[in-house]
Formats: sequence, C-alpha cells, structure tokens
Amino acid sequence: MAQNNCHYNESMQFFYDKVGKRQNLNSTMLITVQVVGSTFCIFILVANSMVIAAVITNKRFHYPFYYLLANLAASDFLAGIAYVYLMFNTGDVSPTLTIREYFFRQGLLDVSLSASLANLLVIALERYISVMNWKVHSNLTKRRVTLLIVLVWSISIFMGAVPSMGWNCICSLDSCSAMAPIFSRSYLIFWSVSNLIIFVAMVAIYMRIYAYVKRKTTMLMSHTSSSLNRKRTPIKLIKTVMAVLGAFVVCWTPGLIVMLLDGLKCEDCKLQKLKSLMLLLAVANSVMNPCIYSYKDEEMWTTFKNLMRCIGNGTRRQRSTRANAKPLGSSQDASTSPPASEERKSDDNASFDS
Repeated sequence: MAQNNCHYNESMQFFYDKVGKRQNLNSTMLITVQVVGSTFCIFILVANSMVIAAVITNKRFHYPFYYLLANLAASDFLAGIAYVYLMFNTGDVSPTLTIREYFFRQGLLDVSLSASLANLLVIALERYISVMNWKVHSNLTKRRVTLLIVLVWSISIFMGAVPSMGWNCICSLDSCSAMAPIFSRSYLIFWSVSNLIIFVAMVAIYMRIYAYVKRKTTMLMSHTSSSLNRKRTPIKLIKTVMAVLGAFVVCWTPGLIVMLLDGLKCEDCKLQKLKSLMLLLAVANSVMNPCIYSYKDEEMWTTFKNLMRCIGNGTRRQRSTRANAKPLGSSQDASTSPPASEERKSDDNASFDS
C-alpha cells in the first residue's frame, strides 16, 4: 500500500510543483552564471591537478601530510566537476531531470563536500600526532595513509548515496524540503547539524594544537635560537592547514545554516534567494585552496613554477619537432640536404667524439 504512494516514475517537475517555490533564472543571468562559473571551474580543475602533480613529482612532499593534502585537492577536483555538471543542469533543465539524474547531480556535490570535510579531519589527526611528538611529519606509514584515504572516500560515497538509498521524501511529499525537492527535511537537519559539529570539533583541535605550538616555541626561544629555527616548519604547516580550514568554515557554514533552516521549515526565511550565493561561496572555497597552498608553502609554489616550465618547454619542443618534420619545400633544398646514411654517420661520429 505504501508503495502506491511513492512517485518514482515522476520527473522533477512534479516535485517542484509540489514544493511550489522554485525561482527561475532569466536567460541572461543563466548564461552569466555558466560562463563565470565555468571559468572558475577550469581554474579549480587545473590548479588542483597541479597540486596533485606537485606532490607526486617532488620527493620533498612524499610525507603523510602532503599525501593527505593531495587527497584534499582531489576532493576539490571532484567539486569542480560537480559544479560544472550542476551549472549545465540547472535553471529550466532542473524540472526535466529524472529522479536518478537529480540524485546523481546532488550526490556529486555531497560526495565532494564529505570528502573535503573528512580529509580536513584526517589532516587534523595527522597534525595532532606529529605536533604532540614535536615532529615535522608524523610516523604514519604509507599503508596507513592509503587506508585512511580509502576510508575517506568510502565514507564520502556512502554519505552522498544516502538520499538515493531511501532517506528521501519520494513516498512522503509532506516532508520534502524547499531547496532540494526530493530530499527529506530530516535528512537536511542531520546533514547540516553533523557537519557543523565536525566544524566545531576541528576548530577546537587546531586551537589546541596552535596553543601547544606557541607554548613550545616560547620555551625553545628561552633556551636557544637554533632549536627554534629547526622547528619552524611544523608551525608553517599548521598555519597552512588553519588557513584552509578557516576558508572552508567561512565558505560552507552559511550554506549549512541555510540547509538547517530549510530542514526546520522556515517559511519566512526566503531561502531560495540565497541558493545562488551559497553555490558561489562553495565554488570560491575550491578556488581558494590551491592559492593558499602556493602562498603559504614556498616549496609548493616553486614546484608549481617548475611544472609550468616543463609544460611550456614540452609544448615548444613539440612545435619544434613538428616544424622539423615538415616536407622540404623545393628540389634545391632536397639536393643540398645530405643523404640519410651520411646523417647517421655524422651522428655516430659526433657521439664517438663526445
């Protein structure tokens, strides 16, 4: 009997009509959002790819902290893909989506957010272990780091799939939220409250770490300056992570509060008008992270420049190879060029001389 009250075969138009609070973007605004958003998303994809490449190519980054940082960049890379998919499947396209397509669109966003949050939590654990032992890097083995990364993505994929696995309002239209018409309001409350609690916990952990480092630094300063100089790298890494965490909290807290108000059915809050602003803040967070890495970490910025030089040199070398491979333009040029056998001889002589 309950199955008869479900609406799995309906399009999203049915649920938007039931909610009755969808605001359409005009064509000019939609095109502007798509162009500007796509530009930012291209930057997100390129910049976070460079972060991952930097960690892979630079042996100085082959430590647990940087492996986890690369995993955070991977979650931002996924966020860039999710934003592109969202921007070209919103506006007038949203009502035409099937339920599965809508779950997929929102699931990409939820997985990327969960992965970013879980990565920050794991990085907080890694920093806590290393700093409390007063070491630049923790003693986590590559196997444990790999297991942590697998655990992060497993939890993130599960959290993104929870609504499609049953925690939705397809069979209970009275519990549908306004901002996500097939998401249950109880799920939005759970999602926003749990993430806000994790935010508070991470801020508390990093405040404790920072207070410990400041106290330890003061003790070292009173003894010898050489010990202090040797221990400045942990402080830099902590400042980097705190800057990333601060940007994450600032950019995502308003959106979580809006989702919480939607879950609580705040009808006078005019939440639909804030939806585009919340998406803009989320995109801004993924844009900011690579900038923070390069600004706070000189070695990371140097690696970025080396990667860009390699890409530039490779492009020029490829153009040069293509130019040399062009057919000769005249018979005179062909007559002046030495036979292939003589070229091979000259190359062999040159290699012997060298």
